[in-house]
Amino acid sequence: MKMLNLFLPVVGAVAAILVAAALWFVLAPRISERADTGLGRGDYVLQSTDGTTFTQSSLEGKPTAVFFGFTHCPDVCPTTLGDMMGWQERLGADAEKLRILFVTVDPERDSLDMLRDYVTWLPNAQALTGTQSDVTKAENAFRVFTRKVELGDGDYTMEHTSKVMLFNTDGTFSEAISYQEDPDSAVAKIRKVL
Repeated sequence: MKMLNLFLPVVGAVAAILVAAALWFVLAPRISERADTGLGRGDYVLQSTDGTTFTQSSLEGKPTAVFFGFTHCPDVCPTTLGDMMGWQERLGADAEKLRILFVTVDPERDSLDMLRDYVTWLPNAQALTGTQSDVTKAENAFRVFTRKVELGDGDYTMEHTSKVMLFNTDGTFSEAISYQEDPDSAVAKIRKVL
């Protein structure tokens, strides 16, 4: 009986430590994603469809929504751009305050002209591209996942992170909007950076 009385508190303490460790490993990445002031920082140099060069310092000066995608995307990219149009409609006149950046994950196929055509219908939107090396540097700076998937006959598609990242006027990361997030929630997040 004495042994059982000693054993139960030890088991309880070990269980509490395991639960705390599990919660840390599950929640810590989400917490750091929200508070990550280094997101978007790197030595990439991209070309914009507005004729300018885009670097990490270009994130400063205006609230910005950043989305990585590609023009041959069959679903996620056009859906997200359509959602952005809906967010702008909900924001009304405040939509003018938000800059939208579409960064290609497929510089092999996405020329500046193609990208310009792809985003021209969306107010305040610019698209960015560069060499494969600089696009990879940008993907790393924004912690974006991408993977080329061969489809056969020389064709391919791209898997990629589908979140829209929001940045404050000072260029620091605020938070992300998930793919097809509730529009009220998305607009509330955008209003925080405006």
